[in-house]
Amino acid sequence: MIELDSLVKRFLHKDKEARETWKTAVDGLSLSVGEGEIFGLLGPNGAGKTTTIRMLTFQTAPTEGRIFYDGKELSEHERELKQLIGVVPQHVNFDQDLTVGENLELHARLHHMGKEERRQRIAELLQYVELDSVVNDRVRRLSGGMKRRLLIVRALIHRPRILFLDEPTVALDPQVRRRIWELVRRMAREQVTVFLTTHYIEEAEALCDRVAIMNKGKLISLGAPLELCRKLGAYAVEWDGSGGREYRFFRERKEASGFAAMFDGQEKVQVRRTNLEDVFIELTGRKEGI
Repeated sequence: MIELDSLVKRFLHKDKEARETWKTAVDGLSLSVGEGEIFGLLGPNGAGKTTTIRMLTFQTAPTEGRIFYDGKELSEHERELKQLIGVVPQHVNFDQDLTVGENLELHARLHHMGKEERRQRIAELLQYVELDSVVNDRVRRLSGGMKRRLLIVRALIHRPRILFLDEPTVALDPQVRRRIWELVRRMAREQVTVFLTTHYIEEAEALCDRVAIMNKGKLISLGAPLELCRKLGAYAVEWDGSGGREYRFFRERKEASGFAAMFDGQEKVQVRRTNLEDVFIELTGRKEGI
């Protein structure tokens, strides 16, 4: 469905002395994403995530490398391939003075949908995300969670096969976040490919079939969350050390428990399963979004 082949993006950058130098934001990125997969792109600030998404969503061109959708190269089939994707931005960007229905009607017209098709599709999607009761309400009156769901509706209007979600649950409370998660899972079950970026590591762990972790423009790890955790060690021992919270990872619980027993009650020690946050910190050296 999506294939990135040796993708590179460089920008002309001015240093503190106003000298122009080339900065590499994405450095030789290659990966593929299958149909109906929920795929997560993770990395600390400055890792290259946003630049990658901008290249995938036609907002900036690669310096080197190629992008393919369904085997067709993006640079050669741009107009055709734009119809394949829907984009849910991080920031709400509706016309706040228009109603829910008016905002969706405008977006559907931009996709050259006929009157009856527009009417049916808007009604279908609003029912799908449980917003049909607010179709005549102005967007400014909606809660943050409602606006997030409405962003997804707008992105799905033209029936895209690939949906890009940029921080879809930022600043939402846990209950609303889980409603968005279930909506994403429903879309994947209907064979919509979901490409997700998030700073909430537990969100990627809960949702994604596979995740890619980037750091300093490079792909440093790729796989299913459970697979990446097992590579690090299925069990973690953590304790309060002289330099703060410390961790050690083990393949077997028996090994982890044996190591924890060596502290003999002198430190507060916890034995638990390894999670994706552990993997992220070990690979990037940074804690992000928690």
